[in-house]
Amino acid sequence: MKYRPALVLLLALAVTCACAQSAADLGAGTNRKAASWPLKSTPEEAQAAQLSARFLTRFHYDAQPLDDAMSARIYTAYFKLLDSEKVFFTQGDMAKFAPLKTKLDDAIWNQDMSAPFSVFNLYVQRAVERMTYARGLLKQGFDFAADENYTFDRKDADWPKDQAELDDLWRKRTMNDWLRLKLAGKPEAEIRKTLDKRYASYIERVKQLDGEDAFQSFMTAYAETTDPHTDYLGPRAAENFDIQMKLSLEGIGAQLQARDDYTVIFNLVPGGPAIKSGKLKSGDRILAVGQGDNGPLTDVIGWRLDDVVNQIRGKKDTTVRLEILPADAGLDGKHEVVSLVRKKVSIEESAAKKKIIDIKDGDVTRKIGVIDLPTFYSDFGARSAGDKDYKSATRDVAKLLGELKTAGVQGVVVDLRNNGGGSLAEANSLTGLFIDKGPVVQVRDSKGEVEAQGDDDPGMAWSGPLAVLVNRGTASASEIFSAAIQDYHRGLVVGEPTFGKGTVQNLVDLDRFTQGGDSEKPQLGELKMTIQEFFRINGGSTQLKGVTPDIEFPKNGDEKDFGESTYDNALKWTQIPSADYQPVANLNAYLPQLKQMHDQRTAKSPAWKLMLDELAQYKTMRDKTSISLNLATRETERKQQDAIQSDFRARHKAIDGTDTTLGDEQSSLDDGLNANERSLKSELKQEKDAKKAKDVQLNETAHILFDAVGMIKADPKVASEVLPYGGKSGISVVNTQPEASGVLQQH
Repeated sequence: MKYRPALVLLLALAVTCACAQSAADLGAGTNRKAASWPLKSTPEEAQAAQLSARFLTRFHYDAQPLDDAMSARIYTAYFKLLDSEKVFFTQGDMAKFAPLKTKLDDAIWNQDMSAPFSVFNLYVQRAVERMTYARGLLKQGFDFAADENYTFDRKDADWPKDQAELDDLWRKRTMNDWLRLKLAGKPEAEIRKTLDKRYASYIERVKQLDGEDAFQSFMTAYAETTDPHTDYLGPRAAENFDIQMKLSLEGIGAQLQARDDYTVIFNLVPGGPAIKSGKLKSGDRILAVGQGDNGPLTDVIGWRLDDVVNQIRGKKDTTVRLEILPADAGLDGKHEVVSLVRKKVSIEESAAKKKIIDIKDGDVTRKIGVIDLPTFYSDFGARSAGDKDYKSATRDVAKLLGELKTAGVQGVVVDLRNNGGGSLAEANSLTGLFIDKGPVVQVRDSKGEVEAQGDDDPGMAWSGPLAVLVNRGTASASEIFSAAIQDYHRGLVVGEPTFGKGTVQNLVDLDRFTQGGDSEKPQLGELKMTIQEFFRINGGSTQLKGVTPDIEFPKNGDEKDFGESTYDNALKWTQIPSADYQPVANLNAYLPQLKQMHDQRTAKSPAWKLMLDELAQYKTMRDKTSISLNLATRETERKQQDAIQSDFRARHKAIDGTDTTLGDEQSSLDDGLNANERSLKSELKQEKDAKKAKDVQLNETAHILFDAVGMIKADPKVASEVLPYGGKSGISVVNTQPEASGVLQQH
């Protein structure tokens, strides 16, 4: 049978906010105009809202009318998005806004964004007021002798009834910030300085919010009210999402971070113009940006991060000049101007990677290959343009499999932990690397029509023992791949139950449906809209239930707050008839024995026991919703936590020789600081140490494959049952450049 190419993306779980604290130096643009107060929507934004509504009410997989009932849901979602912890608005504010519950649908249909913008404007005003109030409290200090508690988890709390209750809430918030620093050993003067600077910086960031932020927030509330994975992407967010999918950009290749009033180089991307120049390094502060060889330098001190990124972005082979204050220079140090030519930069950090783990048991050592795949990426545009080097998860994994085979590995682990998805076409073609050919997924549209999609290309890139490692963050396209491997009995699925996202989204370019839609500069953004639901080839669905591993590892407890089942408006689980397929093996021939060997090994493993104890401690701390503001009580709690962490560190060192002490600048306990308040050096060290830390779950998965290889070698009958297609050698074909099975359509 023939499988029609997929024409959609199975989009990842989330799009990184453009104003996040850390972002890659991504592609092209100019600085936005300064926001005027109060914020007002543009005609283009109002048009984008109405156009989005037309698509969502007609073409969404579960199309719902935009009426008063939907308006009430948008109202709830909007305030939850802006003030989820109920620390800015009071009951009086909410009473004033209550009439909007049935008017937000009219606002969208009538292209009148004044109502949602009035909410956002008050949010900005309240945020500035609250931080100003907190700064005022710092002058007088606090008495920590009273027996008070601060409830920091307020998602189920009521709105503060009045200003007095709101003030008391913020008094306790500020007290807790102070107490955290005090417990970390900071003197009073330093605490006051640190917190005043933190709150002042927050005020400045809030004041830099503009109309695009307001509109993005409101449209996010509307889109996600239809279902958890439909979203509106403004022009900036749409561009960033495109870069995430294709893993490449045109820029200088630097990761930037906001620190105080400066944009700081956090890291340099291997192979990019910045690192090749030899003139930039981590910690350098960017003071100004100039375009071309002679363009004026624009001062960017105090700018929000995404505005600086937009200045540094640009087309390939164009020049950008950076005026920097070197990392090792004081604030009065000599400035330097660095000229760079922008190039296409690959974001290798998010690309597939390989390594080999040597597993030793007794006198036997076996090589197990590992492929870490963070996302199912594909550069559709480059492929359509005929670029032979276009980025593709399948192409990269096929190449890595060939290298692992050459290195003599006896089993392969595909690590999909925290892989939130990506391209549906890549999920299909990647599965094809491990089976001869056949259906991979079934897709049902809003009309109820079902289509099988899969791999038509004969041959496998890897025919040996296979395991897929998953966790709660494994979602969407990752679940398609994992489910197909499991249904075919092609490999073992190991780890935690997955996320449970069983829907397909398509990107709709809204600019294509307006006059002037051929403009080079995006105006209206894109709509990421759910249009289909996918099903396993066995007829079941991953929706809500996810993929249940063949060998389960302990859950970390996040399933209460993270996963499809936590969404109120998630689609229900259903099933359809099975596709026409046959399992390629029978893993039940050795699965019970592998489970038994896993249980016996982990029961005696100090590393596994340590992981369980750390998980238990994590769950205990995560389940807390309030904390004491009494100094003596907190000191006692801190000593208890210090003892627990000291024991964990000693056990880690005894097991694998690693020392998880973070150094003088950052205790393993709460130091009271935000990420950008710590030194860049300690932050980079922490990131480096995290990469070197022993991965207990990955090592155990590799050991399970070690056991599988041993059973295959020891018993020809078991080998004939568990190896694909009976272990017939003639069917395996290494293909390092498989064709992707589909392209992205933007309507």
